[in-house]
Amino acid sequence: GMQSHLQALLSLYKLFCPDMVTIALPGKMKTYFKNSEGPWKAAISAVRRRIQANSPALQPLLLGTTHPQSRKRKWNAQVFIPASSAYRSNLEEYREKKHGSLYSTDESFPVEQLQTFSQLLQNIHRLEFPSQMGSVLTNPLLLHYMNCIKDESIYLRLYYWMGQTLQEECTWCVADNSQYEEEFKDFLEAIYKTECFLQEGFSSSEEFLYKSLPLWDGFCCRSQVLKLVSWIPLSSFSEMKSHLYDPLAQLFFTSSLYFKCSVLESLKELLQNWLNWLAVNSDSESDS
Repeated sequence: GMQSHLQALLSLYKLFCPDMVTIALPGKMKTYFKNSEGPWKAAISAVRRRIQANSPALQPLLLGTTHPQSRKRKWNAQVFIPASSAYRSNLEEYREKKHGSLYSTDESFPVEQLQTFSQLLQNIHRLEFPSQMGSVLTNPLLLHYMNCIKDESIYLRLYYWMGQTLQEECTWCVADNSQYEEEFKDFLEAIYKTECFLQEGFSSSEEFLYKSLPLWDGFCCRSQVLKLVSWIPLSSFSEMKSHLYDPLAQLFFTSSLYFKCSVLESLKELLQNWLNWLAVNSDSESDS
């Protein structure tokens, strides 16, 4: 039979090479593989500190005479859309080669040039998602494309990236991340806006809430967390009671009136989203 650690290994194969794994895998599973970039990041930080200590030009950074530079951001309001994995040629060479034939059918259309909805319609069969799936969150055209093709591998790539980022960047679960609360707020807000656009909640967002709500103080990123709560997919009552209602109840009875009203408003929106989902699915079943 299927064992959890084997399922986790197969999910990695299915993430990077979807054609190699044809069996269906559960959407929720325990994280068995930690981020492999940890040793590399530690080595790079050590080299950077050594260079800063030996370079007179960088001494002002150590003395505090200038503002410290922010860490490399994984997201921002203007996320750069990277080239898709299949688009390897230089962009300028591509422009010279096509000679005005923007909609040629024999090669893929680069996502960097996707600017309008009409371009999306004319090239929808020649588009490829960018290699960095996180950039999809801030691009409505790619979200439309994602909503149309319903490719499981695309959702798996996005869910895996999002789940890892949420787990590693959560400001109340990682001690040294408290100074980046505003950045984490922006990230949660981007996820919420994407869920509103697609009219469905992400399973990685649901898993993040279930794991982090018992550790949440009810204050950090309050608005964004409660917004994400309103898009949790419909599941069994026993699961939601232990993972959602019980942690919220502990905060509910010990918090201010404003927090109580915010929780009730979030649960009301959650119920409305469930009813809308049930109505849409009942209509589609009756049509079929």
